[in-house]
Amino acid sequence: MASGGSEKSVLSRVREYDQRMVLLRHSAALLHWDQETYMPAAGEEGRSEQIALLESLAHEELSSPVLGELLQEAGASNHVGIPGDLNESLLRELLRAHKRAALVPTRLIEELARTAGAAQSAWRRAREQAHFGAFLPSLERLISLRREYADAIGWEASPYDALLDEYEPFTSTAEVQGVFAELQPRLTDLTRRIGESGSAVDDDILHRDYPVEAQERFGRQVLKEVGFEFDRGRLDISTHPFSTALGADDVRITTRYNPRFLPSGIFGTVHEAGHALYELGFGASIRAGSLAEGASLGIHESQSRFWENMVGRSLAFWKYFYPELQRCFPAQLGDFSVEKFYRAVNVVRPSLIRVEADEVTYGLHVILRFELEKALIEGDLTVADLPDAWSATSQRLLGIKPSNDAEGVLQDIHWSTGAFGYFPTYALGNLYSACFAEALQRDIGSLDILLEQGNFAVILDWLQRNIHTKGRSLSPQELCVQVTGQHLRADAFLSYLETKYTPIYELS
Repeated sequence: MASGGSEKSVLSRVREYDQRMVLLRHSAALLHWDQETYMPAAGEEGRSEQIALLESLAHEELSSPVLGELLQEAGASNHVGIPGDLNESLLRELLRAHKRAALVPTRLIEELARTAGAAQSAWRRAREQAHFGAFLPSLERLISLRREYADAIGWEASPYDALLDEYEPFTSTAEVQGVFAELQPRLTDLTRRIGESGSAVDDDILHRDYPVEAQERFGRQVLKEVGFEFDRGRLDISTHPFSTALGADDVRITTRYNPRFLPSGIFGTVHEAGHALYELGFGASIRAGSLAEGASLGIHESQSRFWENMVGRSLAFWKYFYPELQRCFPAQLGDFSVEKFYRAVNVVRPSLIRVEADEVTYGLHVILRFELEKALIEGDLTVADLPDAWSATSQRLLGIKPSNDAEGVLQDIHWSTGAFGYFPTYALGNLYSACFAEALQRDIGSLDILLEQGNFAVILDWLQRNIHTKGRSLSPQELCVQVTGQHLRADAFLSYLETKYTPIYELS
């Protein structure tokens, strides 16, 4: 980097560019949030144009030759693996993003945003009707545009590489395939052993009548105790739960409730809380710029999966919260023990809906989507053949087929937004969460003891110090090594599953 007074001048100008781009992204995020929560149905066309304009303006800022010249003058380097200060990290991330943006025409960004806006509405209608044909033209157009985007970025082994790198930087399709090749047979084997164990877990209790108002009241109490700050965020309802940051002090989450299935609302809320706590925990020195983002979506997902599963589905968590849950639902749960409830929320049973899948089979849902979207992007699968391919892959991996499109190919919102390359990050998040949990317990002691005492502040403090405050200043690989002392590995997650489910199902 250049030195002396000129350095400050150049860096200051770079930061001004960065802050403008962040403001534009947050403005677009607000429109997306409103689209999924409160926007009238007739507002679809105008909203698509509004989002397209903001995203094109942000793209023009990021791809600007002026920014490229400033980054060059500041000595920005895209080298990975050399730890540096926050200025160096910001320059590295901006240079990487600038180079990608400069390769993609603004016209394509506008068209992607406009098409995705209309596609989300088409997806919602198709999902309500359980009819894939109503969504097919939109999906075909999005895939065509995403292929064009990948070609503009450039790729060597697969066009999917260019899309995956957007969500999981410095990670290739071949690397993900390698991880999944190790993960899938182990998950399949554990699922089979559980199914053959003869030790049934009764989860009928979860399918009683649970009024939504009481579910929301309990969810808000959990959010408050784990550290979600309602003066810096809010909780709403949407078709598909999500979390979004509209600013350093405005992070919003949504959930959905099923009055006949209690876990949907509870764990959807806790999952999104994990994302929100990450967004709210960025350090003061990075909160106004591009470093105030997750290191990757895999790292982001590690936080939601940690809170949802390693915390939220633990016996210790329910020993603390179950009395409150019983007060919310005395008729349903008053005579049901916490041990039985713990087993019920950890039932392992191949199911059709990813967001309601158990910990063991969840990864198989992700692998299914990865295989299909990779084939779509690489041209090995047509959109018209997607529903049949979904059913066949679901049968192969999970042993079950959907009875309609809403249970299958239409259940996720991601493809309607054009987010191809996103799904693998869910499984990578599971792996990261297990590695981080090992490091956490090494540093501050037993997670179960902390949870049973309701000592969530200690847990959140460790996560903030070691993960959240870093933001995007480190690559996901760098962060993992810094926190755990090792590179990402699957054995920590697989060991966690074996340790947890062996006593539940009395496995040998």
